[in-house]
Order: sequence, then structure tokens, then C-alpha cells
Amino acid sequence: MPSIKPRAEFGVHILNEAGRGKAVEIAAAFSDCLNRVEEICEKDGRDVALVRTKLQEACFFSKRAMAVLPENQE
Repeated sequence: MPSIKPRAEFGVHILNEAGRGKAVEIAAAFSDCLNRVEEICEKDGRDVALVRTKLQEACFFSKRAMAVLPENQE
């Protein structure tokens, strides 16, 4: 199998201390949002399960948007 150079879109970003702190902040913000939604809505319902999934997805992309910035990388 030929050696293929990975594209930048699929690269790994090793975070520095500042980046790791920002990742924790992002996770806390999404956790707070989901906690508030669960307080208002039926926690185990299908709709809240979809909200949880969409927030997980949004959190992932938020962390990725932060991780690609050079100032957050080792």
C-alpha cells in the first residue's frame, strides 16, 4: 500500500496548557447548557437525547476550532 501523506483536515493537534484549559472551558459550557435543558425538559425523552447528541457534536467542533489555532498547540 502506498504511503499517503495525511491531509491537514485529518491531522492531530497536540494542545499546550492554554489549549487544554480552553478545552475544559468549552466542555464546561456545553455541560452547563445540557444540565439546564435537562432541568426544564423530561431528561429521558427522545428529544433530549437528540439535544444531547447535537450538543456533543457542537462541543467537538468547538474544541476542534480552538485546537487548530497555533497558539493552542504544542
